Amino acid sequence: MSQAYGKQFSRIYNLRWGNFARQIAPQILKYYESTPLGKSNKAVLDLCCGAGHLSAIFLEHGYSVVGIDLSTEMLEYARQNAGDYLVQGKARFMQADAANFTIDQSVPFVVSMYDSLNHLPDLTSLRNCFASVYRVALPGGIFIFDLNTRTGLRRRWNSISVEDDEELTLINRSFYDEENSRGWTRISGFIRNQGGNYERFEETVYNTAFELLAVRNALIETGWANVMMVSGNDFYTPLDEPENEPRVFFIARK
Repeated sequence: MSQAYGKQFSRIYNLRWGNFARQIAPQILKYYESTPLGKSNKAVLDLCCGAGHLSAIFLEHGYSVVGIDLSTEMLEYARQNAGDYLVQGKARFMQADAANFTIDQSVPFVVSMYDSLNHLPDLTSLRNCFASVYRVALPGGIFIFDLNTRTGLRRRWNSISVEDDEELTLINRSFYDEENSRGWTRISGFIRNQGGNYERFEETVYNTAFELLAVRNALIETGWANVMMVSGNDFYTPLDEPENEPRVFFIARK
């Protein structure tokens, strides 16, 4: 099972961590819309949609969106951020586990961004996720997701950072456990509530460091073809040494 985030963490995520979606969305849209299905079928499943930052961008570009997340708190923000698109029937959001889910429609395009699938605990869960996505994807459908690599976790998850302003104090303590191939981040601090007082929060999250070749093999074993590992700057050129990259994007086709 992947992680489900609580009330305060979800609020902070919604307020502060939408930049990744805004940065990567143009590359994702450009790639999908260059494919045969992408030229005619504007529907997407946003897997581990979180607060719906990426879903909102797809909606603004004329897509219909199904969002899935394990956290009910995150889904509430996703619904708020979707606004009138919910009323129009262009968006819907469902609680489900990325490692084992189904939806009542087939989709041409599935995305899972911001290292969401690193939050799955092991390769078996990741393989089950790939099988679940495969079942709901149309023939020729595209699946794009990103993962933090071991290199990225070593580089970025051994640090302490502090953010402090009138709205919140946010402390991130990150540590990468090489022996168990897992990064841990303890996120704590204080956030101002509607009454002007501050509430303390604390959340511990993890990233599993998957061997990238094993991830590729798991995709192929569950039916995916034409699997590429690329960088966020270039979705068209396979990486020669993906394990040397801090973050890798997988593109697979059914």
